[in-house]
Order: sequence, then structure tokens, then C-alpha cells
Amino acid sequence: MNVPLISVVVGPVGSGKTAWISQQIQDTSSVEDKHIIYFSPGTGNISIDKNHIAADFPNIQVFGDGQEMDLLKQIPTAKAVYMEVGFYLELQSLTQILDRLPYHVIAVLPSHLQDSEYHAWADEIIPGIPAKTDSSNHLWRVGTNSQVIDEDSLEEFWYELTHGAYGNVTRAKAIFDVNDGRSIYCDFVAGIPQADFLELNLPRYLEGRPERFSGIEVVGENLDEVTLKQTLSDCCLSDSLIEQYQQQVKQMLLEGIQA
Repeated sequence: MNVPLISVVVGPVGSGKTAWISQQIQDTSSVEDKHIIYFSPGTGNISIDKNHIAADFPNIQVFGDGQEMDLLKQIPTAKAVYMEVGFYLELQSLTQILDRLPYHVIAVLPSHLQDSEYHAWADEIIPGIPAKTDSSNHLWRVGTNSQVIDEDSLEEFWYELTHGAYGNVTRAKAIFDVNDGRSIYCDFVAGIPQADFLELNLPRYLEGRPERFSGIEVVGENLDEVTLKQTLSDCCLSDSLIEQYQQQVKQMLLEGIQA
């Protein structure tokens, strides 16, 4: 059985690596979905991209840290394998996984970036988003599993976050459960027009605290992590408010069906 050529996708923060991979998966016939693999190493338990990809393409195989052995078992049966390498990892750190496997390094790079380490690694260069690359790239991650965020408070928090209230933010992305039961994706790249929050292709969670992934990842410099964490915590709802919102949404949905 032939082992597929693994696409190892690298690039600086916010350059569009996940978006490029998503487009490749979308362009692949749905018949082959179960034969597509996505792997995001180095993200631990807070993998925004992995969970975003899994929601958008529920039929593909998605792997994260700690699942390397399962990944290696599935690679020979795959039609396409995409390995997304965050800016915090070096390609050389993946040699144990890639050892003796055929791979092709694709660098997604903004046009203003020249003669970088990515150019030295890459077999192919893809034009990326013109993201800023001059940050110290300090990384802050926090999981919010089981929490429900008040959406109005979240909008205020996200505005503050992306306008310098907690430090110079280069990149921010998150997946949150909000009070009407939806799971939403938040995305920010400095210097790029900000997109609206995006509802993920997941069912509304309307029975208690959500039993699914949520969390936030922020990249920048001089980040006030203590205030960030406290402000985010202040956006979270109590058990009684969660129940109240869920009952209201279920009633609205029921009335919509009856109408």
C-alpha cells in the first residue's frame, strides 16, 4: 500500500495556514472525506484549529497531541494528510513523527516576508495573509470547557482584546459556547479587517453545561494575562443563568416549530 505524501503546512502566526488547509479539504470530493487526515501537533488540550476543522468537516479524521500512534496507523489508508505546524514549533521537532514518511513542506507566507526560516524549509510557497510578523509572539492559551459566555459581554471583551486593552495582540482566535446554545468561532489578525463571529456547524447545547471543547488562544506582546483571565471569567454565566437562557431558547424554538 502506498503511503500518501504528507502536506506539512508551516508559516508565521495569522498567515492563513488553517484557511488554506480548509480550502484544500473543501475542494476534495466528499466521497474521500473519511480518507482525509488533519493533524495539529503542539497544541495540547487547547487546539482551536483542530476543533474548528472538525466542526467544518465532521467526516474527516482529526488528530491532536497524544494521538500520534493512532495517526501513524491511519496514514497508510489516507488519500490526503495535512499537518499544520504552528509558529511555536520547528519543523525539526517533528522528525520523530515524519521519520521515513514522504512529506512536502508548504509555507503559507505574507508577501513582505523574505528570506525567513520558512523559505529555507519550504518545498512550495503559497501566498498568505499579509499578517504582521514583528511581534515577539508570546502565546497565551486558556481552556473554557463547560463554560457558557454571555454573548454581549463577549463582544465587549473581544473589542477590548483586539484594541490593545490587554497588550499588543497580533492574533487571537477562540471557540466559545454562548448563552443561546451555539458554539461560535472568533478570529482576529492584526492589520486585517475583523470578521464577525462565526457559528460552528454544531448542534445547540441546551441541557446544562456544555460537554465539548471551548477555549481561547492569544498571540502578542506585553499581554496582561491576569486581567485577561479575570475579564473572561467575568463573562461566564452561573448555573442558574445558563438554565434560564436554555429554557428561553427551547421555548422560542418550540414556538418556531409550532408556527
